[in-house]
Amino acid sequence: MSDYLVKALAYNGQVRAYAVRTTETVREAQRRHQTWPTASAALGRAMTAGVMMGAMLKGDSQLTIKIEGGGPIGHILVDSDAKGNVRGYVSNPHVHFELNAHGKLDVARAVGTNGTLTVVKDLGLRDYFTGQVPLVSGELGEDFTYYFASSEQTPSSVGVGVLVNPDHSILAAGGFILQLMPDTEEKTIDEIEQRLKSIPPVSKMIEKGSSPEEILYELLGGQDNVKILETLPVSFVCRCSRERIADAIISLGAEEIQKIIDEEGKAEASCHFCNETYEFSKEELEQLKKFAERE
Repeated sequence: MSDYLVKALAYNGQVRAYAVRTTETVREAQRRHQTWPTASAALGRAMTAGVMMGAMLKGDSQLTIKIEGGGPIGHILVDSDAKGNVRGYVSNPHVHFELNAHGKLDVARAVGTNGTLTVVKDLGLRDYFTGQVPLVSGELGEDFTYYFASSEQTPSSVGVGVLVNPDHSILAAGGFILQLMPDTEEKTIDEIEQRLKSIPPVSKMIEKGSSPEEILYELLGGQDNVKILETLPVSFVCRCSRERIADAIISLGAEEIQKIIDEEGKAEASCHFCNETYEFSKEELEQLKKFAERE
């Protein structure tokens, strides 16, 4: 089953809802970065939240999430857009611990709790929108919930989860975001809170084959309560390319390129987000130097 996201309204427009399956997407991130299980869970949770937040945007808008908790995985960086594309990485992918007291991967220990969650939105305007909150748990679901309440003044519930196989591959990943509109009735809030307490972890629901739609039906009182607005394919997509790296080399200037030719004889650059490596031979650098001299 391919990854996809659904946008919906529930309770006659009182609740805005998103749910997503990200198993293949997180699997691709794990494959590219060779993350160990706890790091995989942290990165997967952040990417899952990120792709849903990207789906809240319009057109060509994009956002970047940076999580810096002071833990051993270093920082997590995630980029997403309004079209279901997401990419991400952790500074130190080779981090893993024993399961925590709840029998789950100890994401909080890996991420750390002494730091911040920052969201930067590029909405195509002159200035970027930036929101930043302190981390409240390091488990990330609670941290994104706090971000929405504090930075965007939107009461929300964020659930994100990743299950990892013994061989470090990804078994299941997904998540949901529920957001209350200003006129939401107390009765509706109470019903949702009760369901949130009783449902299984979202990653378990994905593992058992629940679709994003079925997750929302479970959370929001059945199919009759939920109006699906849109579905969106989701995948790991990186914006890097050989052309972009070449442009970056040209921007160094002819003198710096000549220095690379003299000292190294070639150039090699890797993308943090996808781990793709681009090599430029001496002849290619000579050509890029000519372009730099014209600018």
